[in-house]
Amino acid sequence: MSKRINLALQGGGAHGAFTWGVLDRLLQEKDIEIAAISGTSAGALNGAALKAGWAVAGAQGARVLLDQVWHQVGAVHDLRLTGWIAQALPPVGVINSWMERMMPVSPTDVAALVTSPYHYGPLYRNPLEPVVRSLNYDQVCATEGPELHIATTNVRSGKIRVFSGDEVSGEVILASACLPTLFQAVEFMDPKTGESEAFWDGGYTGNPALFPLFAAHLPDDIVIVNINPMRREDVPQTPQEIQNRINEISFNSSLLRELRAVHFVKELIAGGQMERGTMKDVLVHMVADDDLMTTLSVTSKVTPTPYLLHTLKQAGRRACEGFLAGHKDDLNTRASVSLEAMFG
Repeated sequence: MSKRINLALQGGGAHGAFTWGVLDRLLQEKDIEIAAISGTSAGALNGAALKAGWAVAGAQGARVLLDQVWHQVGAVHDLRLTGWIAQALPPVGVINSWMERMMPVSPTDVAALVTSPYHYGPLYRNPLEPVVRSLNYDQVCATEGPELHIATTNVRSGKIRVFSGDEVSGEVILASACLPTLFQAVEFMDPKTGESEAFWDGGYTGNPALFPLFAAHLPDDIVIVNINPMRREDVPQTPQEIQNRINEISFNSSLLRELRAVHFVKELIAGGQMERGTMKDVLVHMVADDDLMTTLSVTSKVTPTPYLLHTLKQAGRRACEGFLAGHKDDLNTRASVSLEAMFG
Protein backbone atom coordinates (compact mmCIF):
# COMPACT_ATOMS: atom_id res chain seq x y z
CA MET A 1 0.00 0.00 0.00
CA SER A 2 1.34 3.42 -0.99
CA LYS A 3 2.36 5.88 1.74
CA ARG A 4 1.34 9.48 0.95
CA ILE A 5 3.46 12.32 2.29
CA ASN A 6 4.02 16.05 1.90
CA LEU A 7 7.50 17.54 1.56
CA ALA A 8 8.65 20.81 3.13
CA LEU A 9 11.97 21.89 1.61
CA GLN A 10 14.11 24.53 3.31
CA GLY A 11 16.23 27.10 1.54
CA GLY A 12 19.94 27.61 2.10
CA GLY A 13 21.74 28.48 -1.11
CA ALA A 14 24.24 25.88 -2.30
CA HIS A 15 23.39 23.77 0.76
CA GLY A 16 20.17 22.94 -1.10
CA ALA A 17 22.23 20.26 -2.85
CA PHE A 18 21.69 18.24 0.34
CA THR A 19 17.96 18.29 -0.46
CA TRP A 20 18.78 17.21 -4.01
CA GLY A 21 20.35 14.08 -2.52
CA VAL A 22 17.39 13.46 -0.21
CA LEU A 23 14.95 13.71 -3.11
CA ASP A 24 17.14 11.58 -5.36
CA ARG A 25 16.97 8.74 -2.82
CA LEU A 26 13.32 9.26 -1.88
CA LEU A 27 12.22 9.08 -5.51
CA GLN A 28 13.55 5.53 -5.66
CA GLU A 29 10.88 4.40 -3.17
CA LYS A 30 8.07 3.09 -5.38
CA ASP A 31 5.59 2.85 -2.48
CA ILE A 32 5.94 6.48 -1.33
CA GLU A 33 3.73 9.06 -3.05
CA ILE A 34 4.60 12.76 -2.78
CA ALA A 35 1.26 14.54 -2.59
CA ALA A 36 2.48 18.12 -2.18
CA ILE A 37 5.68 20.15 -1.91
CA SER A 38 6.26 23.44 -0.14
CA GLY A 39 9.64 24.96 -0.98
CA THR A 40 11.62 28.09 -0.32
CA SER A 41 14.70 29.43 -2.14
CA ALA A 42 16.85 26.38 -3.03
CA GLY A 43 13.91 24.29 -1.82
CA ALA A 44 11.72 26.07 -4.37
CA LEU A 45 14.16 25.24 -7.16
CA ASN A 46 14.31 21.61 -6.02
CA GLY A 47 10.52 21.40 -5.86
CA ALA A 48 10.05 22.95 -9.30
CA ALA A 49 12.65 20.64 -10.87
CA LEU A 50 11.05 17.59 -9.27
CA LYS A 51 7.60 18.62 -10.49
CA ALA A 52 8.75 19.37 -14.06
CA GLY A 53 10.72 16.15 -14.32
CA TRP A 54 7.81 14.16 -12.90
CA ALA A 55 5.48 15.55 -15.59
CA VAL A 56 7.78 14.14 -18.28
CA ALA A 57 8.76 10.71 -16.94
CA GLY A 58 7.59 10.19 -13.37
CA ALA A 59 10.08 9.59 -10.56
CA GLN A 60 12.98 8.81 -12.89
CA GLY A 61 12.28 11.95 -14.90
CA ALA A 62 12.37 13.97 -11.67
CA ARG A 63 15.74 12.48 -10.69
CA VAL A 64 17.19 13.25 -14.13
CA LEU A 65 16.02 16.86 -14.13
CA LEU A 66 17.25 17.47 -10.57
CA ASP A 67 20.68 16.25 -11.70
CA GLN A 68 20.61 18.57 -14.71
CA VAL A 69 19.58 21.60 -12.64
CA TRP A 70 22.28 21.14 -9.99
CA HIS A 71 24.96 20.52 -12.60
CA GLN A 72 23.95 23.88 -14.05
CA VAL A 73 24.15 25.50 -10.61
CA GLY A 74 27.73 24.26 -10.24
CA ALA A 75 28.52 25.05 -13.90
CA VAL A 76 29.53 21.35 -14.25
CA HIS A 77 29.54 19.72 -17.67
CA ASP A 78 31.14 16.45 -16.59
CA LEU A 79 31.66 14.52 -13.36
CA ARG A 80 35.46 14.51 -13.13
CA LEU A 81 35.56 16.64 -9.97
CA THR A 82 32.78 14.64 -8.37
CA GLY A 83 34.36 11.28 -9.15
CA TRP A 84 37.75 9.89 -8.21
CA ILE A 85 39.38 13.33 -7.70
CA ALA A 86 36.88 14.13 -4.92
CA GLN A 87 38.13 11.14 -2.94
CA ALA A 88 41.56 12.79 -2.63
CA LEU A 89 40.20 16.09 -1.31
CA PRO A 90 39.65 16.84 2.40
CA PRO A 91 36.12 17.02 3.90
CA VAL A 92 34.08 20.07 2.93
CA GLY A 93 34.13 21.22 6.56
CA VAL A 94 37.94 21.43 6.45
CA ILE A 95 37.86 23.39 3.19
CA ASN A 96 35.22 25.70 4.69
CA SER A 97 37.47 26.27 7.72
CA TRP A 98 40.40 27.15 5.46
CA MET A 99 38.25 29.67 3.60
CA GLU A 100 37.16 31.32 6.85
CA ARG A 101 40.74 31.60 8.12
CA MET A 102 41.82 33.22 4.88
CA MET A 103 38.75 35.48 4.89
CA PRO A 104 37.63 36.05 8.53
CA VAL A 105 34.91 38.34 7.18
CA SER A 106 33.21 37.20 3.99
CA PRO A 107 33.81 39.48 0.98
CA THR A 108 30.05 39.41 0.36
CA ASP A 109 29.45 40.68 3.91
CA VAL A 110 31.93 43.53 3.40
CA ALA A 111 30.48 44.37 -0.02
CA ALA A 112 26.96 44.46 1.39
CA LEU A 113 28.01 47.28 3.75
CA VAL A 114 29.31 49.54 0.99
CA THR A 115 27.42 48.59 -2.14
CA SER A 116 24.04 47.36 -3.34
CA PRO A 117 22.99 45.11 -6.22
CA TYR A 118 21.28 48.23 -7.60
CA HIS A 119 24.68 49.90 -8.10
CA TYR A 120 25.40 47.67 -11.11
CA GLY A 121 22.79 49.44 -13.24
CA PRO A 122 22.31 47.90 -16.71
CA LEU A 123 25.21 45.51 -16.05
CA TYR A 124 23.21 43.69 -13.35
CA ARG A 125 22.38 40.06 -14.05
CA ASN A 126 20.96 37.48 -11.66
CA PRO A 127 23.33 34.50 -12.03
CA LEU A 128 20.53 32.07 -11.15
CA GLU A 129 18.31 33.21 -14.01
CA PRO A 130 19.64 30.84 -16.72
CA VAL A 131 19.14 27.88 -14.39
CA VAL A 132 15.62 28.90 -13.41
CA ARG A 133 14.63 29.75 -17.00
CA SER A 134 15.77 26.32 -18.19
CA LEU A 135 12.70 24.73 -16.56
CA ASN A 136 9.52 24.17 -18.57
CA TYR A 137 6.80 25.98 -16.61
CA ASP A 138 3.96 24.19 -18.36
CA GLN A 139 5.40 21.10 -16.69
CA VAL A 140 6.08 22.88 -13.38
CA CYS A 141 2.44 24.01 -13.28
CA ALA A 142 0.95 20.74 -14.55
CA THR A 143 -2.03 19.40 -12.64
CA GLU A 144 -0.47 15.93 -12.57
CA GLY A 145 2.01 15.04 -9.86
CA PRO A 146 2.58 16.76 -6.53
CA GLU A 147 1.02 20.11 -5.70
CA LEU A 148 3.67 22.84 -5.59
CA HIS A 149 3.75 25.82 -3.20
CA ILE A 150 6.54 28.42 -3.27
CA ALA A 151 7.17 30.94 -0.47
CA THR A 152 8.34 34.50 -1.09
CA THR A 153 8.47 37.65 1.04
CA ASN A 154 6.60 40.76 -0.12
CA VAL A 155 9.13 43.58 0.33
CA ARG A 156 6.62 46.38 0.94
CA SER A 157 4.28 44.57 3.34
CA GLY A 158 6.86 42.28 4.93
CA LYS A 159 4.33 39.44 4.71
CA ILE A 160 4.70 35.96 3.30
CA ARG A 161 3.27 35.35 -0.16
CA VAL A 162 2.90 31.72 -1.21
CA PHE A 163 2.44 31.04 -4.92
CA SER A 164 0.71 27.78 -5.85
CA GLY A 165 -0.28 25.81 -8.93
CA ASP A 166 -0.34 27.82 -12.14
CA GLU A 167 0.82 30.95 -10.27
CA VAL A 168 4.35 29.52 -10.20
CA SER A 169 6.72 31.02 -12.76
CA GLY A 170 10.40 31.68 -13.27
CA GLU A 171 9.96 35.05 -11.55
CA VAL A 172 8.42 33.33 -8.52
CA ILE A 173 11.37 30.91 -8.19
CA LEU A 174 13.86 33.77 -8.55
CA ALA A 175 11.93 35.79 -5.97
CA SER A 176 11.93 32.91 -3.49
CA ALA A 177 15.75 32.79 -3.73
CA CYS A 178 16.34 36.56 -3.76
CA LEU A 179 18.77 37.49 -0.99
CA PRO A 180 18.54 41.30 -1.02
CA THR A 181 22.25 41.87 -0.28
CA LEU A 182 23.15 39.90 -3.41
CA PHE A 183 20.24 40.32 -5.83
CA GLN A 184 17.84 43.08 -6.82
CA ALA A 185 14.25 42.52 -5.67
CA VAL A 186 12.24 40.53 -8.20
CA GLU A 187 9.26 42.60 -9.38
CA PHE A 188 6.27 41.31 -11.31
CA MET A 189 2.49 41.47 -11.43
CA ASP A 190 0.96 39.48 -8.58
CA PRO A 191 -2.16 37.77 -9.94
CA LYS A 192 -3.77 37.96 -6.51
CA THR A 193 -3.55 41.77 -6.20
CA GLY A 194 -3.33 42.73 -9.87
CA GLU A 195 -0.49 45.10 -8.96
CA SER A 196 3.26 45.05 -9.52
CA GLU A 197 4.92 43.80 -6.33
CA ALA A 198 8.53 43.40 -5.22
CA PHE A 199 9.68 40.17 -3.58
CA TRP A 200 12.66 38.93 -1.56
CA ASP A 201 13.76 35.52 -0.33
CA GLY A 202 10.91 33.49 1.16
CA GLY A 203 13.20 32.32 3.97
CA TYR A 204 12.52 35.51 5.92
CA THR A 205 8.85 34.61 6.40
CA GLY A 206 8.51 30.90 5.64
CA ASN A 207 11.47 28.52 5.46
CA PRO A 208 9.59 26.52 4.36
CA ALA A 209 5.92 27.46 4.75
CA LEU A 210 4.04 24.56 6.34
CA PHE A 211 0.50 25.94 6.32
CA PRO A 212 -0.22 25.17 2.62
CA LEU A 213 0.27 21.50 3.56
CA PHE A 214 -2.47 21.57 6.21
CA ALA A 215 -5.26 21.32 3.59
CA ALA A 216 -7.84 18.63 4.35
CA HIS A 217 -7.27 16.74 1.08
CA LEU A 218 -3.55 16.29 1.77
CA PRO A 219 -2.00 13.56 3.96
CA ASP A 220 -1.19 14.25 7.62
CA ASP A 221 2.53 13.53 7.22
CA ILE A 222 4.94 16.39 6.55
CA VAL A 223 8.57 15.43 5.92
CA ILE A 224 10.78 18.49 6.48
CA VAL A 225 14.18 18.51 4.80
CA ASN A 226 16.13 20.78 7.12
CA ILE A 227 19.44 22.24 5.94
CA ASN A 228 19.88 25.01 8.52
CA PRO A 229 21.14 23.53 11.82
CA MET A 230 18.67 23.99 14.67
CA ARG A 231 21.36 23.76 17.34
CA ARG A 232 25.08 24.54 17.63
CA GLU A 233 26.89 23.59 20.80
CA ASP A 234 29.71 26.13 20.51
CA VAL A 235 28.99 29.81 21.16
CA PRO A 236 30.13 31.77 18.08
CA GLN A 237 32.98 34.20 18.65
CA THR A 238 34.51 35.30 15.35
CA PRO A 239 32.65 37.81 13.15
CA GLN A 240 31.99 35.08 10.57
CA GLU A 241 30.71 32.62 13.18
CA ILE A 242 28.41 35.24 14.71
CA GLN A 243 26.99 36.30 11.34
CA ASN A 244 26.53 32.67 10.34
CA ARG A 245 24.58 31.82 13.50
CA ILE A 246 22.41 34.93 13.11
CA ASN A 247 21.65 33.73 9.59
CA GLU A 248 20.71 30.23 10.77
CA ILE A 249 18.50 31.47 13.61
CA SER A 250 16.75 33.96 11.32
CA PHE A 251 16.04 31.38 8.65
CA ASN A 252 14.80 28.79 11.16
CA SER A 253 12.56 31.14 13.13
CA SER A 254 9.51 30.95 10.85
CA LEU A 255 9.69 27.14 10.75
CA LEU A 256 9.92 26.94 14.54
CA ARG A 257 6.88 29.23 14.88
CA GLU A 258 4.80 26.96 12.67
CA LEU A 259 6.02 23.83 14.44
CA ARG A 260 5.09 25.39 17.79
CA ALA A 261 1.58 26.05 16.42
CA VAL A 262 1.37 22.42 15.27
CA HIS A 263 2.42 21.31 18.76
CA PHE A 264 -0.24 23.53 20.34
CA VAL A 265 -3.00 22.06 18.15
CA LYS A 266 -1.83 18.52 18.85
CA GLU A 267 -1.96 19.19 22.61
CA LEU A 268 -5.52 20.52 22.32
CA ILE A 269 -6.59 17.45 20.35
CA ALA A 270 -4.84 15.03 22.73
CA GLY A 271 -6.36 16.78 25.74
CA GLY A 272 -9.88 16.64 24.34
CA GLN A 273 -10.11 20.44 24.17
CA MET A 274 -10.52 20.29 20.40
CA GLU A 275 -12.64 17.76 18.58
CA ARG A 276 -10.54 15.44 16.43
CA GLY A 277 -11.01 16.34 12.78
CA THR A 278 -11.62 20.03 13.48
CA MET A 279 -7.99 20.75 12.61
CA LYS A 280 -5.35 18.52 11.10
CA ASP A 281 -3.34 16.38 13.54
CA VAL A 282 -0.05 16.79 11.66
CA LEU A 283 2.58 14.04 11.79
CA VAL A 284 6.01 15.69 11.61
CA HIS A 285 9.14 14.01 10.28
CA MET A 286 12.56 15.52 9.57
CA VAL A 287 15.54 14.57 7.41
CA ALA A 288 18.72 16.43 8.36
CA ASP A 289 22.45 16.09 8.96
CA ASP A 290 23.34 18.70 11.55
CA ASP A 291 26.75 17.10 12.14
CA LEU A 292 27.72 17.98 8.57
CA MET A 293 25.88 21.31 8.37
CA THR A 294 27.52 22.64 11.53
CA THR A 295 30.91 22.28 9.81
CA LEU A 296 29.73 24.64 7.08
CA SER A 297 28.85 28.33 7.09
CA VAL A 298 27.20 31.10 5.13
CA THR A 299 30.35 31.29 2.97
CA SER A 300 29.70 27.88 1.44
CA LYS A 301 26.03 28.77 0.85
CA VAL A 302 27.14 31.25 -1.80
CA THR A 303 29.97 29.08 -3.16
CA PRO A 304 28.35 26.34 -5.27
CA THR A 305 31.51 24.46 -6.27
CA PRO A 306 30.99 21.07 -7.94
CA TYR A 307 32.86 19.36 -5.09
CA LEU A 308 30.62 20.92 -2.43
CA LEU A 309 27.44 20.12 -4.34
CA HIS A 310 28.48 16.50 -4.91
CA THR A 311 29.42 16.06 -1.24
CA LEU A 312 26.11 17.50 -0.08
CA LYS A 313 24.13 15.37 -2.53
CA GLN A 314 25.77 12.20 -1.21
CA ALA A 315 25.15 13.35 2.38
CA GLY A 316 21.49 13.91 1.52
CA ARG A 317 21.17 10.44 0.06
CA ARG A 318 22.73 8.92 3.21
CA ALA A 319 20.47 10.96 5.48
CA CYS A 320 17.39 9.87 3.53
CA GLU A 321 18.56 6.26 3.63
CA GLY A 322 18.87 6.50 7.41
CA PHE A 323 15.44 8.11 7.71
CA LEU A 324 13.82 5.40 5.61
CA ALA A 325 15.53 2.64 7.57
CA GLY A 326 14.46 4.09 10.89
CA HIS A 327 11.11 5.72 10.16
CA LYS A 328 9.52 4.54 6.91
CA ASP A 329 7.11 2.39 8.94
CA ASP A 330 6.12 5.51 10.91
CA LEU A 331 4.78 7.24 7.79
CA ASN A 332 0.96 7.55 7.84
CA THR A 333 1.01 6.09 11.38
CA ARG A 334 2.91 8.28 13.85
CA ALA A 335 5.26 11.26 13.98
CA SER A 336 9.00 10.59 14.14
CA VAL A 337 9.82 14.06 15.53
CA SER A 338 8.84 14.74 19.13
CA LEU A 339 7.44 18.26 19.28
CA GLU A 340 7.00 17.73 23.02
CA ALA A 341 10.76 17.33 23.37
CA MET A 342 11.33 20.35 21.10
CA PHE A 343 8.93 22.73 22.85
CA GLY A 344 7.78 21.07 26.08
